[in-house]
Amino acid sequence: MDADETLDPEQRGANARRLPAEQRSEDQRSAEDHDLSESLVALSRLGSNRMGLEDLLTRVATYAVRAIPGADGAGLTLLEEDRADTIVATAPFVTEIDDIQYGMLQGPCISAAAEARTVMSGSLGSDSRWPRFGGRVARLGVHSALSLPLITPDGVVGAMNVYAHDKNAFDDRAAELGELFAEPAAIAVQNAQVLAQTQRLASRLQAALETRGVIDRAVGILMSRSGGTTEEALERLRALSQHEHHKLPMVARQIIEEAVRRAEARHHSG
Repeated sequence: MDADETLDPEQRGANARRLPAEQRSEDQRSAEDHDLSESLVALSRLGSNRMGLEDLLTRVATYAVRAIPGADGAGLTLLEEDRADTIVATAPFVTEIDDIQYGMLQGPCISAAAEARTVMSGSLGSDSRWPRFGGRVARLGVHSALSLPLITPDGVVGAMNVYAHDKNAFDDRAAELGELFAEPAAIAVQNAQVLAQTQRLASRLQAALETRGVIDRAVGILMSRSGGTTEEALERLRALSQHEHHKLPMVARQIIEEAVRRAEARHHSG
């Protein structure tokens, strides 16, 4: 009996996907196509799920591991202009590798995002493109990487890093399937990014409106006490803020709380 026959179907499929392209049978290639198809279907359903940005990105990276032959783990980096980049991983060893990569500012994911092209390595330890990064990662027992830029009509929104412990785990077939997955993945990631940015903006606007309401109430209280115009009351509020070394909204809340306490005291005494 072939040793591979003692494995369950999923394990046999994983072993088959590690074979070089020329050694894969038609059935094996069909299994890879099926894995890609299922990953793409799952990807298409993400938009209907209500989940946070990091959870969605992690799900995309998880689907990539299934879609790309030879993958042991994957990470995804979302590039954002208005805040720190969001980095997720499917396994702890991927997080460790990406921490090294971004700490050194060199590695396949950085190259893929900067050059907007697929980057592949089958022996990170001896790869002259990232000598410091490759040596560190090889000592961790990870030797292969396939990095794919996430490209949309608006440009590169991030990059996907796929890793394997074996040497030469990825070939042109893996890169081809990875690129087929990366194209819709980029759109899914961009949509999630836009939604998250919209939610952050809405939260900031809501907070600004609430702050404005607090300040307006405090100005009204000062006007009822001392008279004068709205501008004069607002100027008194600013002066209090500077004198007490507290931000304007905090001083405004203190004035409102004091007014509420006085009103309650009058009510109880009456």
